[in-house]
Amino acid sequence: EREERRRKLKRDQPDDGPRPRPQQVRNDHATQNKIGGYKRVKETPQGWMDCPASGQPIDKIIPSKVPLDETFNESVPPGKRYSSKQVVNKQRKAGRDIGLVIDLTNTSRYYSPAEWTKQGTKHVKIACRGRDAVPENEAVNTFVYEVLAFHERQKPSRNPKYVLVHCTHGHNRTGFMIVHYLMRTQLSSVTEALNIFAQRRPPGIYKTDYIQALYTFYHEIPESITCPPTPEWKRPSDLDLNGEAKQDDDDDNGESAPSPDPVDDKAITNDDVLGDAVPFDQQDILRGICFKLLDFVPNGRANAQFPGSHPVSLNSENLQLLRQRYYYATWKADGTRYMMLIMRDGCFLIDRNFCFRRVQMRFPIRNVNDGFHNFTLIDGEMVVDAIPGGGLKRRYLAYDLMAINFSSKVKVEAT
Repeated sequence: EREERRRKLKRDQPDDGPRPRPQQVRNDHATQNKIGGYKRVKETPQGWMDCPASGQPIDKIIPSKVPLDETFNESVPPGKRYSSKQVVNKQRKAGRDIGLVIDLTNTSRYYSPAEWTKQGTKHVKIACRGRDAVPENEAVNTFVYEVLAFHERQKPSRNPKYVLVHCTHGHNRTGFMIVHYLMRTQLSSVTEALNIFAQRRPPGIYKTDYIQALYTFYHEIPESITCPPTPEWKRPSDLDLNGEAKQDDDDDNGESAPSPDPVDDKAITNDDVLGDAVPFDQQDILRGICFKLLDFVPNGRANAQFPGSHPVSLNSENLQLLRQRYYYATWKADGTRYMMLIMRDGCFLIDRNFCFRRVQMRFPIRNVNDGFHNFTLIDGEMVVDAIPGGGLKRRYLAYDLMAINFSSKVKVEAT
């Protein structure tokens, strides 16, 4: 009976020679899915494979390349993988616990933030373009605030945790942010800050436009700008694993930033919005600083009220005030009212809505070796002056000093 079934099977499927074996699909191009089609291999960023994983800490900030989740495993050999779990294990072996991760990439395809939050690590996304543009000023403000706030929360701890910062490769955008942080908290020289980052994360920032932007932002004119060459691991190759032309992945989404419109000096007005926005949490902190410098205890709705002096209409009811109190007569500027809070990490304009915007200005103390003003509050007006010979220039006219270097002057009588 068994032999009969074998002969019947042979008649139904005649042996015409060796059957062709199905062609094996290489894993480095595509993998076959359940319905017989193909899916694309999730490609790693250009140069990521050979890029060093991380650098040495800078004020408890660890520069790193982006970790990739397990969906990239088909294109990354086991010895080259760098996931969030591997980041945590590597840093713990070095005696560092990560408490905050700041992601500067301009995409969400590399990993899910839940990989960090589910283990109790805070994750902050600050999306920054990487190609044809440096990070925007508001992104820098957010970065510096998040790091400072985290460090402040860690002060009571005997073993403060670290901040992991990454873009795609952990050099240009990451270095740009860390240099800004150093300039606003510790250093007064862009060159020194660049050198520190290059030592801790070789070769440092290797994009010339990033380095030039840092010098320009902090009003420094270097004798010369030395930019490290592009690392070997970042040199472009011809094709990716899917057989397509590979592009520079620094921008992550491949979108070019629009060229900024040239600023026309003749177009400036008193109604222009000045400075860069700050995080809402930071604005609340800055409001509290102003109240403290003014010896003012807010309550309820007063938290959002402009704390500066207000004009008093000169009518018959208020005319008696001129007899009761000393007063000064002064020229009335035709501008926009702003208070100015001068801090070590920035200068903040405060409008009549009690909103803060950061402008890049630093005020050195008379003895330059003593550093810069910190917790100084002044009142004044922003005006637009006509320049002899043509053109317009913005000026801030300061006419009242409320506090200087954390010393309140609101109760000091004028002499």
